[in-house]
Amino acid sequence: ATGNHSAAAYEPYIDEATRRYNIDSRLLKAVVKVESNFDPRAVSEKGAVGLMQIMPENFAHLGIRDPYNPQENILAGARYLREMMNRYGELSLALAAYNAGPGAVDRYRTIPPFSETQNYVTEVLRYYDSLRNR
Repeated sequence: ATGNHSAAAYEPYIDEATRRYNIDSRLLKAVVKVESNFDPRAVSEKGAVGLMQIMPENFAHLGIRDPYNPQENILAGARYLREMMNRYGELSLALAAYNAGPGAVDRYRTIPPFSETQNYVTEVLRYYDSLRNR
């Protein structure tokens, strides 16, 4: 990710997602930061796309036409995160499901024992705490 990506450019979409899905804007910023470092063109090794690194198999369910569109990507990612929060009722599990998929969380009934997922949850929560404590 190049240096010109900043959270500020995406504030309107984050605010819209916050209102629509009742998720703390600071949490959404933390997820975007860890997922893509605010790069709307980001694509992961596994094929996850855009600011919130959404997997292609979730595009249809989340109504995504253009995953590189920052507004669509943030709203879809926020919707998916809200679904995971509703499903698990605990933020760390919702974040684990966002990263590894709900199947993995259901299977282990806790944060799955994947270093990537454990690091992801730790990083998002750490960044979220730093934003809350400013």
